This record gives sequence, C-alpha cells and structure tokens, in this order.
Amino acid sequence: MAGSHKAGAAGRRESGSSGAPRRRNKRSRARIAGVTALSVVVLAVAGGGWIYFQLNGNIRTFDDGGVSANRPAASTNGSNVLVIGSDTRSGDNAEYGHGKGDIGRSDTALLLHVYADQKHAVAVSIPRDSLVDIPPCKLPSGTWTKEKHNEMFNSAFEVGETVEGNPACTQNTVEKLTGLRVDHTMVIDFAGFAKMTEAVGGVQVCVPNDVYQGDLNPKLGRKGDRIFSKGPQTVSGQKALDYVRIRHGIGDGSDIGRIQRQQAFVGSLIKKVKGNGLDPTTLLPLATAATKSMTVDPGLGSPNKLISFAMSMKDIDLHNTKFVTLPWRYEGARVAVVKPEADALFAALRADRTVDGQDAAGKGKDASAAPSPTAPAAPASGQGISVAVYNGTLEKGLAGKASEALKAAGFTVTGATTAATQDYTHTVIEYGANDEAKAKTLATHFPGALMRQSKTPGLNVILGTQYKEGGADAAPSTPASVPPSVADKARSADDNICSNLSYG
Repeated sequence: MAGSHKAGAAGRRESGSSGAPRRRNKRSRARIAGVTALSVVVLAVAGGGWIYFQLNGNIRTFDDGGVSANRPAASTNGSNVLVIGSDTRSGDNAEYGHGKGDIGRSDTALLLHVYADQKHAVAVSIPRDSLVDIPPCKLPSGTWTKEKHNEMFNSAFEVGETVEGNPACTQNTVEKLTGLRVDHTMVIDFAGFAKMTEAVGGVQVCVPNDVYQGDLNPKLGRKGDRIFSKGPQTVSGQKALDYVRIRHGIGDGSDIGRIQRQQAFVGSLIKKVKGNGLDPTTLLPLATAATKSMTVDPGLGSPNKLISFAMSMKDIDLHNTKFVTLPWRYEGARVAVVKPEADALFAALRADRTVDGQDAAGKGKDASAAPSPTAPAAPASGQGISVAVYNGTLEKGLAGKASEALKAAGFTVTGATTAATQDYTHTVIEYGANDEAKAKTLATHFPGALMRQSKTPGLNVILGTQYKEGGADAAPSTPASVPPSVADKARSADDNICSNLSYG
C-alpha cells in the first residue's frame, strides 16, 4: 500500500538503504588486504597443494546474514573492499594492547576501490569518530536494531557486543554512507598486524619527533623512556603496532591526526613486500600470519577466492595506489562528514574516475579517448506505473513540481511530500524486488539518478539537488571528479615516508 510505503521511503537516504526500522571500537594495520591476497596468489601457484590446504584451514568467515537487503546496486565500474582493523584483546591479541577483551572494537576502517582497468586503486580512510547514520543491523539473537542517526562510525562494529564484532553492520553503514556496494569485507586484528610486519622483516617508517612511553600511554603519569627517535627507522611487531597507534606526542593528539601516518605506513609496507620479491620463501610467512588473523565474508573464504580477488590488483603500481580521507571537519569532540565534497568523492568512485581525474573504467585500449556523446534514453510513458515522490532537498515545492511532470508522462503519483532528511545530492529511485523494469522506465525521467533495490515493493523517487538544479531531464554536465580538497591531500604508496605525517 502507498501509505505504508511512503513512511519507509521518507527515512531513506541516497547513500544507503532504508531508514525504516525492520522488525525482526584497531588501527590501520588492516590496510594490507591487497598485499595479503597477492601473497596467496604466488604461494598457491608456486608452493604446491600443501600450502593451499594450510592457508585454507586458516581462513575464517563471518556470517553475512546480517548484510542488509537494501543495498546499492552492483557496479560494473571497479570493485570495493571494506577493510576493518579490530582491536579485540581476546586470544593472541591480549599481549598487544591495553584493556580487556570484552567486545570487538574497531578504530580504523578504509574502503578500498579497485578500478575496472585494474591499474589504479584508492583507499578511503573513514575516521572512527565520524558522525554517521547506522542502518538496521542484525543482533546475535536474530532480531534487527532500529536505524540510528548521528552516531560514531566505529560504534557500528560494536552492535551486538560480541568479541568478534559486527562486520556486517559496519558494511551496511559504509554502503549507506557512500552509495557504493561493498563487494568484500575483511577484518584483521592486533596479532595479525604485528606478525605480518615481522614476516616481511620490518617496515620503514618516519617519526616527526622523539616519542616517549607517556605518549603511547598517557595513564603512565610520567614521560618515561624514549621509544621512538625522530627520523626514518624500521619497525616490526609491537613496535610497528605502537607506531600506528600513537596519538599523543605527535600532531594534535587526536585519532584523526594519525590517519596520514597510518596511510604512509601501509604504502611503505606494500613497497617492502614488492621489494622483497614475490616468491614462496618470502611470502609464505606473510600469508600464514595474515590468514590466521583474518576474518572475511564468505565470498573470500578460500584461497581460490582470495586469488581471484588478488588478480584484480596485481598490476597496480605504487604510484597508482592512492590514499585519501573522507572529507571531514571537527564538530566538538567528534568529526562531521563534509558535504558536498564527500558526495562528490563517492560519485567519482562510482564513475571510476581516479584521484587525478582519469577515466579508469577499463573499457579497452581506447578508454582514454574522448567518448562520443550518447543521448539519454527518451523519457518513457509511465502508463500503469505508480510512484511516491519525496523532496530530499531544502527547496520548497520540489516534490509537487516533479509530481506534475510525472503525471503528465502518464505515471500515477501516490504521494508527494518531504523526505526525512533534506541532504540528498543525487536523486534516488528505490524499487521493490519485482519492480526493476518499472524503475528503469521511471529512470528515463531522471537521468543520473541512483538506483536502489528495497525490501518494500513499489517505487519511490527521492529528489536531490541534481534535480533541483536542472529539472527532471537534467543529466550531469561534467564527469564526476574527486574534489580538489581531497585530491590535493592524496598520498601515493611511493611518496616520501617523511612527508605529510599528520592529519588526513
């Protein structure tokens, strides 16, 4: 029925799934998913079957039954991998941190976008204190939570308060935030990070100033011994973990203040692995350490699946491996996501545009050539199709304007009202499982709109500022691009390890 459908749609946002409730907190060490998978590739090919079975026995998977059914559509432009750093203190992790292993927490996460040309990749760091919407998530009991607004990003991983954490909930939150479908999710813990750095023989890093025990643990109550001297050095194990964890004594003492340093660490790790050479002798310890501490979605739950994933990244060189940070600003003690820059960043990834503006959609040898303009599909008749219209902007009367245009095209408009939030950039079309064909007809009236499948039957269109600026037939006049405020701060894996070590 239109009435019940309307109530659910009004709470949905362009960057994710339904806002209607359904009845039913470490570090950047996790950012080595590509390195891990590449090591598995070489070992599986060159190391023989016993290595395959050894690694296969190490890989753990999480239950993906908690992944939302209301997801962004699968993209033909590249793939997206969510990497989560877990700081649980249980098991082997107890020796690597302070505190108790009561529940799994995550303080670091990134979304790795591997472009369709398989020659570029960008990792987007998501600050743990970012204030975001957390969609309904599945609890261990099988029931689902209600959507929460303006919550810290890392709290999604704690939903359900289990030692393992809730990677599916974090995945749901990232999809809602970005509008990108997450193809795979990985979780790597303290012990795994420390052992991987030992397996590669240490990683070269740079420290901007001397650091002391009291900087690592402010509760110590004194300066303590010096644990890092200023300048370049090689670290591994606990020392590497301390490097990426330190907040105090470097920068402004905040969590977000260390993101750039963590990104530099991952770039240096990738450089070290490639410099060591891709042979079984050097990669077996790395792959073994990684797979023993890694939990993945079922789609990556075997060496074969990891191999397939790794093959998409084997040709990406250091310079084309980029790191950026979700556009942010301080909001008291927390971090607010800055729009429209964040929307523009994720739109660029959806369009497979690189940080430096290239089209990396992988369409063959002529992909760099200017494509011939393609006329948008002519608006189709809406005869026999019902749709509810929501205004996701601050411009008054926009829903009514769109409704009249749709009625003139033959659609039956079941309602025109204001969405629960008015911060949409792109227009969003939501459709039920059996309504995709109708949604495609509706989309001919909203070129450039984002398509979202919903659990609820029927059609909704939520208008964004893109519609506001140009009307129902407006299409983007220029290709999506990474905002200069983001691109100018991007880091490459081959950058000097001593450059830009504070802030994201």
